[in-house]
Amino acid sequence: MKIAVISDTHRKFLLAKEAIDNLIIKGAQYIIHAGDICEYDTIEYIKNTGLPYVAVYGNNDAHMVQYHNDFNLHKEPYYFKIENVKFKLMHMPYYLTPDSDVVIFGHTHIFEAKMHKNTLFLNPGEVCAREKPHSESVLLEIDEKRFLVQYFAKDIRSGKILTKEYEFER
Repeated sequence: MKIAVISDTHRKFLLAKEAIDNLIIKGAQYIIHAGDICEYDTIEYIKNTGLPYVAVYGNNDAHMVQYHNDFNLHKEPYYFKIENVKFKLMHMPYYLTPDSDVVIFGHTHIFEAKMHKNTLFLNPGEVCAREKPHSESVLLEIDEKRFLVQYFAKDIRSGKILTKEYEFER
């Protein structure tokens, strides 16, 4: 399975759209947003892709509560499964315990992918390009034996996309 993972889109809908479109082109079958959605257009675009998706509220998403019943939005930490893989999704990195197969978080705007006690901890970085001159996203591929994290960083000036891969045994 291939999962688009994004976070911290903030008020940058066009960058969010570009990241989502790139991940769908790369084969994403699901979308996960780790909070600080900030714009209605972003969550609506995710829903309108037709792919199964889930998102959590970030610390800048209080105004999004009015749309709670319209979208698959949850409080953190939110536990769920995709194809027998257990996930924990949050925005704030407060619940970083290895109690799932994959723990996804945001908030720091810093990409991170590491294994700890048989759990993949993943922060896709920032889509919004606020802290650095590139927009970040991740395609997470999971099979029986491994996690493959494909990291994408689009330079907002040149449009070039840097790609790195990180592979972890399950």
